[in-house]
Amino acid sequence: MNPVHINLITSSLSLPKNKVQSTVALLAEGATIPFIARYRKEVTGSLDEVAIADIQTQLQKLVEVDKRKETILKAIEEQGKLTDQLRKRIESTYNLTELEDIYLPYKKKRKTKASVAKEKGLEPLAKTIFAQHKQDIEQLVSSFITDEVPNIDEALEGARHIIAEWINEDEDARNKVRYAFKKNAAVKVKVARGKEEDGKKYRDYFDFEEDLKNCPSHRLLAILRGESEGFLRVNISPDEEETVYQLERAFLDGNGDATNQVKESIKDAYKRLLSPSIETESRKAAKALADEEAINVFIENLRQLLLTAPLGQKNVLALDPGFRTGCKVVCLDSNGDLLHNSAIYPHPPQSDEFGATNHLKMLVDKYQIDAISIGNGTAGRETEALCRKINFSRAIDIFLISESGASIYSASAVAREEFPDHDVTVRGAVSIGRRLMDPLAELVKIDAKSIGVGQYQHDVNQTQLKSSLDRVVESCVNSVGVNLNTASKHLLTYISGLGPTLAQNIVSYRSENGTFRSRKELKKVARMGDKAFEQAAGFLRIREAKNPLDNTAVHPESYHIVEQMAKDLNCDVLQLIQNADLRKQIQLQRYVTETVGLPTLNDIVNELAKPGLDPRGKAQPFEFAKGIKSIEDVQAGMIVPGIITNITNFGAFVDIGIKQDGLVHISQLANKFVKSPSDVVSLQQQVQVKVMEVDIARNRVNLSIKEAEYG
Repeated sequence: MNPVHINLITSSLSLPKNKVQSTVALLAEGATIPFIARYRKEVTGSLDEVAIADIQTQLQKLVEVDKRKETILKAIEEQGKLTDQLRKRIESTYNLTELEDIYLPYKKKRKTKASVAKEKGLEPLAKTIFAQHKQDIEQLVSSFITDEVPNIDEALEGARHIIAEWINEDEDARNKVRYAFKKNAAVKVKVARGKEEDGKKYRDYFDFEEDLKNCPSHRLLAILRGESEGFLRVNISPDEEETVYQLERAFLDGNGDATNQVKESIKDAYKRLLSPSIETESRKAAKALADEEAINVFIENLRQLLLTAPLGQKNVLALDPGFRTGCKVVCLDSNGDLLHNSAIYPHPPQSDEFGATNHLKMLVDKYQIDAISIGNGTAGRETEALCRKINFSRAIDIFLISESGASIYSASAVAREEFPDHDVTVRGAVSIGRRLMDPLAELVKIDAKSIGVGQYQHDVNQTQLKSSLDRVVESCVNSVGVNLNTASKHLLTYISGLGPTLAQNIVSYRSENGTFRSRKELKKVARMGDKAFEQAAGFLRIREAKNPLDNTAVHPESYHIVEQMAKDLNCDVLQLIQNADLRKQIQLQRYVTETVGLPTLNDIVNELAKPGLDPRGKAQPFEFAKGIKSIEDVQAGMIVPGIITNITNFGAFVDIGIKQDGLVHISQLANKFVKSPSDVVSLQQQVQVKVMEVDIARNRVNLSIKEAEYG
């Protein structure tokens, strides 16, 4: 454990040093973030997953800086230029920008104007001019005239190139330009010549200028996307005259020929070297910040979507709607297993509504269907309307479910492995049904970027996005817990301590030996070592296990505590779980030890009160306004029900039953100032909205929650 790392993380995150040390130690031992947050509260001082993840991220960055330092030290040492003072400077900094500035003069360069001038012997001339002690330099320059430098002008030009490179490599000069970019840089955008028509979706930026520091992340990402697609030309820079003036104040000394030469070198250094270099830095920093904001929006949306309330273990009939190709129908049992698949053709051109109705009624009776799940894509509303007209023999809840990513799943290796004998249409319908039963278990099979809840997800750093989203999925899966005897390999993969190999081994063991009867039996799974068992066991549930604690979030390492509590109250563990009055008699202080404190004991008692209870609640049916199926049916002034499908940092998108989701701008979310949309609304929330504007030509609908609620 590097004490410098600990101190830097402590300072950066404003966390107590002992908490950082303990967390870093646990991470080094291979503990996962969900495990540490849930089962090691005494060790970390009850740090939550966000704080633990921040510590892990900071630690990884510091390790990367250390690797970069090693590379730089080795490179300078090979040149024979590594002094003790230089080594100390490099080893003491953890500022990556400062580190690269230190290295810049020693960095191997391709042939430059300055290197060519040095080869011609002009470096002594440049030094004399740069010192500005001798202002009358005509006689001095003449002594540098050679076959390679035939005249005074070429000699002076070469010297200026050398001076420009020195200025570019000067740390103070680079910091002055950085400061100018940070405080005063403007984003200036023009349409690329001849791209006015092809790039019309970016027309808001055809002649655009805004201070970089005020440019919101979604706007910057849109501009940069337009540039990468060749439709926009983008320049990011501060006021050139003012920035050059600040450099002149730092480097000019006196008046005369030498100073004038340095002045020209400063302008050249800024325009040719400093400005492009620092603009690249500024772009990278601004892009990184925009990426972080966009990823944070995606993270919150994904978390909310994954934790959408499930219907639970019910028999479900699922429909993947279509017009010409018909509607694919599947029936699933309460475990999500496929019982039946067929097709109906209630819509044009076949329009066999009578046959479709009778077929659906027959399936509902035959498979004792509890709910119908309908994909919300093409013909979704029409299929929903058909189902709501049918007089079924039993009470049926009807749900319209998002299809985002279903087609990607149905064509994936995961789907082929699950349903090798069925085509993509059957697989897609099964996914629509399972999304209703357990959204989390089904959505983990799909690349999170394809679920449709992000903002500019294809424009942000893909490595950072993937690691962030994987962490969210892991967090959600572990916070809910999974049924060890029904969970798919893909769901088990995200359980703390498992991964693909152990997940497959669990499924294989289940196939060969039947259901698990206890958590202890997990130790019989191939390659399930003590560490993996420790990390995973608390997040795996076994319904109807002999030991009732196996269906709770109480970790096996704490079973003895619960058993002692029951013994002290003259009852068994099951009675303790079932009897709230008994639990009220537990005196937690009696069970505090050196390793187990009140945070863990409180978690245990809270879990005993709700063993196996799904924290996500239960799915509630929703019905769109009748008569609204397309944008032509929508009129300004209407107040209609909707479901929030996506949240961005400029507002929320709401499905009101037409193909195109409407936008509720952040200013229309509530009758108060809203800093972030996620502060006042959540994904899948059912809301009332007022239609403010309908733009059929641009296929846009502007909505307001504020006006619907407060008028």
